[in-house]
Amino acid sequence: MRMRGFAMAAMLLLLGATAAVAQDEMGQGTRLDVYGFAMLDMGYDFKQNDPAWFDVVRPTKLPAFENQFGEDGRFYSGVRQSRLGVKSYTSTGMGDLKTIFEFEMFGVGVDAGQTTIRLRHAWGELGAWGAGQTWSPFMDPDVFPNSVEYWGPSGMVFFRNVQLRWTPIQGDNVFMVALERPGASGDSGVVNEFVTGQGLQARFPAPDISAQYRMNRGWGHLQFSAIARYIKWDDPDPVPIDLSGSTVGWGAHVATNIKLGSGVFRGSVVYGEGIENYMNDAPVDIGAKANPGNLVTPVDGEALPILGVVAFYDMNWSDAWSTSIGYSLVDIDNSDLQDDSDFQKGQYALVNLMHYPVKNVMYGPELQWGKRTNNSDGFTSDDYRIQFSAKYTFGKTFGGK
Repeated sequence: MRMRGFAMAAMLLLLGATAAVAQDEMGQGTRLDVYGFAMLDMGYDFKQNDPAWFDVVRPTKLPAFENQFGEDGRFYSGVRQSRLGVKSYTSTGMGDLKTIFEFEMFGVGVDAGQTTIRLRHAWGELGAWGAGQTWSPFMDPDVFPNSVEYWGPSGMVFFRNVQLRWTPIQGDNVFMVALERPGASGDSGVVNEFVTGQGLQARFPAPDISAQYRMNRGWGHLQFSAIARYIKWDDPDPVPIDLSGSTVGWGAHVATNIKLGSGVFRGSVVYGEGIENYMNDAPVDIGAKANPGNLVTPVDGEALPILGVVAFYDMNWSDAWSTSIGYSLVDIDNSDLQDDSDFQKGQYALVNLMHYPVKNVMYGPELQWGKRTNNSDGFTSDDYRIQFSAKYTFGKTFGGK
């Protein structure tokens, strides 16, 4: 019933927006673009992973010990990547007003594994100012390869966040700064029961601050971005032991697209501490560490250092055929009190052959691989998959001058 209610609300929104454009197009000249696609994913997982993430390759969701998720070998299928969105463009006395509302059917969080509505973008922009939910300035969405595996490279910065953004420089060179919604998670490791017993509470006194500078050129683009975060945790009963603490998270990110022959190289490198929340596939931001000699605060928290690397090449063989091939890595320096079986390194790779028989139709097979390496117990787990996907894209423009 909840899914039907959301779907009905979305359809009413689309119908209402379309009607508004029909009434308004002779006045302000609003243009409305309705777009989306229906998509099938069908494949075979030769190994195993967390059943809630059955149709994606996420190294963090691979087994942390032998046969954690049962026996190897599972067939899967779904339509969870299907998407619907609306964009509007309206001329005003202060410049162009742009909005986007977009959702897909891929459930995460409490809806992990479900086919249900998930908001992607709810964003408005007028002149240099924008507000709502969209891509974080810390990321570069153009690094994502032309693949059909949904989740994408594990070492990529990938996060749509609620934010207030200022973009004073636009065009071939772009500069933006944003105040973003903060959030982080922690791992109490081998002292889990002790720390949990203290009832620690996460608190974020300030927004995350991100910035981006991007140079768009004929050969592609080069982007530099950075982020700073302030994370606190409070002990509600600090006597006789007080585990309250705080830390600063930060990150630096370089990303690019480079046109090479009839294809595009997509690459990025990111390094920082306590920025796992912004990564495509990484666990906690804060890890427990020993604080020897301090009887009041024997355990402290550490912003975990992380390295992410993405390197992919998208090749267009012709108008009807394309291939994407590449590799990604995420590597975390675990704290000294994290468990031996905690996630430390994730690797990801794929190669595909996509066919475009007519405009707006794509289908083809993709070979996928992921690998998890644990913190210090020597255990690793691999995942091998073959996936076939079919994608049918649609779009319609209403109004405008």
